[in-house]
Amino acid sequence: MCMIIGYVAKKSRLVPDNTATVLSKLENFFVPALIIKNFMEYCTVESITEQYKLILYCLVALAIALAIAIPLSKVFAGDDYYKRNIYKYALSFGNFSFMGNAIVPVILGDAELYHYMLYILPLNIAVYTWGLIILIPKGETKQSVFKNLLNPIFASILIGAILGLVNAKEHIPSFLSTTIANCASCMGPLAMILTGFVVGGYDFVGLLKNGRIYIATALRLIVLPTLFIAVLWLLGADKNTLVLTLFAFGTPLGLNTVVFPAAYGGDTSTGASMAMISHTLCIITIPLMYALLITLI
Repeated sequence: MCMIIGYVAKKSRLVPDNTATVLSKLENFFVPALIIKNFMEYCTVESITEQYKLILYCLVALAIALAIAIPLSKVFAGDDYYKRNIYKYALSFGNFSFMGNAIVPVILGDAELYHYMLYILPLNIAVYTWGLIILIPKGETKQSVFKNLLNPIFASILIGAILGLVNAKEHIPSFLSTTIANCASCMGPLAMILTGFVVGGYDFVGLLKNGRIYIATALRLIVLPTLFIAVLWLLGADKNTLVLTLFAFGTPLGLNTVVFPAAYGGDTSTGASMAMISHTLCIITIPLMYALLITLI
């Protein structure tokens, strides 16, 4: 429903054209608030030692994703080096942060959101290092890996982990904890409204003409997450880990493949097509795959 609100707002021009930019910047406050609240509540030495396998399972899935995405990118894009990088990113990473962080607490609860954030830690590191580097065209200045990691996501994970380990929730003023909690509650609805607004800005007719996009989208939303879930199940992963895998790898393509080409004057059509189609279809695929998964396991 929130995606529909964003879509209608864009199509009916009820809000300014720069709304997506404003909402994205607001998420730089709300996402860290969500992470800090969750880590402060659940991050303890015991929880880390008990849940370290989540990170290992994610590393396995990520390794498989990269092993598949890199050769497949040439099949989709041929000799176009930069477009191949778009497909590498698209097949490796979904919108696991904004979309996953919005879905998990609603379906699984705050405790599982903490486990989810531990699970996607390797994905965050990979996105802010290799992922962003390949999206910057050749010849353009690239930030160092260290600077890429200096972002609100990692800063909030660090702050939240420290606050949780020292049990700060018992000592911080109630007005501050309430403010953090209220800001965290804004993250999910705002992320969905932003998604709908961005999708509403695309030219549907023009973006629907590329047949390869549908194949890539099917891989992104159905085939790859199913493969990762099957492999982790064979490795002995429990039910919760498999569900977290679905929400991490079965999410639609994020907007980095649109933002970065646009910033450097590149072609945004490939990333925009996949983002639009995958965000539209995920409304169907994520609930169905989740229902199927919990039925089978």
